[in-house]
Amino acid sequence: MVCQCFIIPKDVLDRFAKDLDLTESQRKAFADAAQFENEWRKVRSVQTRLSAAARNMLVSGAQAVTPPAVTVYNCNHSTTLPGAPVANPGTSSDITAKTAFVETRAVADFYQTLFGRNSVDGAGKTLMSSIHFGVNYNNAFWNGNQMTYGDGDGKIFVDFTRADDVIGHELTHGVTQFSSQLAYSNEAGGLNESISDVFGSMFRQWRAKQTVAQADWLIGKEIMGPDAIAKGYTCLRDMANPAAAHCLAPQPTHYSQYKNGMDPHYSSGIPNLAFYKAATAIGGNSWDKAGKIWYKALTGFAPQPNMKMKTFANRTRTLAKSMFPGDRAVLAAVNGAWVAVGL
Repeated sequence: MVCQCFIIPKDVLDRFAKDLDLTESQRKAFADAAQFENEWRKVRSVQTRLSAAARNMLVSGAQAVTPPAVTVYNCNHSTTLPGAPVANPGTSSDITAKTAFVETRAVADFYQTLFGRNSVDGAGKTLMSSIHFGVNYNNAFWNGNQMTYGDGDGKIFVDFTRADDVIGHELTHGVTQFSSQLAYSNEAGGLNESISDVFGSMFRQWRAKQTVAQADWLIGKEIMGPDAIAKGYTCLRDMANPAAAHCLAPQPTHYSQYKNGMDPHYSSGIPNLAFYKAATAIGGNSWDKAGKIWYKALTGFAPQPNMKMKTFANRTRTLAKSMFPGDRAVLAAVNGAWVAVGL
């Protein structure tokens, strides 16, 4: 699995780097973030291959039975990872440190409570976060081992820890890394990004105690800065309406629009819409039925890095039938959702 694993697509960074409505320093911050993303791909490629090799080739000890440790480090606007350890981050006066700690621990609780998974690797891996990375850094990322958050420029983006779905999204890349090992290109890449949006949105709904009807299904709503909002952008993506103009990165909604080589942040709109349609057709809480089916489809099979979207869709169809044999409406909802997006 070679995972880009940034929440903001590179082309969005490039777009703002050329936006003459922004100041020169703002444009430079976006250009630097885009260039940095290119360099991180090399590191992530090595990290993810190593983690997969370790699980496949080495003997491990007993799995942890206690919840994973959650640690927070402060980069103090440097680019050295992980930074200085934050003592007692859960009670820190630094709101970013406190939020990173509280929401990361909540993601661990989410996976343990709903899916019986102990941390992203299923074996109690410590969940490490670094905050205040760089100066006005406009992104957040999972690098194959830890989370890193920028503060944003305060205009287009604000503190990336403010959105709990962003935290859930990025940590879910870790779940994918340690389970299906989906690649980050072509159809598998779109699935990879979609899985993170699905579980990021599900986590946000779980935290807010929202049903599928109450949820707004927006991704990254809380990290949009005042200038982005003034331009009409209310979110990064909208799972209920992926092509909407209010999305900073609108997406295709039907498999007929897919092309090989498409950025995973965009092709993910197709399976995103399928999950939204399945979950809302089933009703209730997204994690009760649709979420359990998607989780089993992700983690219940041998790794398949180059999985096609149709393969994943058919897995969910089979699981809907086997996991909820007495509820034909679940299978009808799942099947209808995939048919609606051309799969």
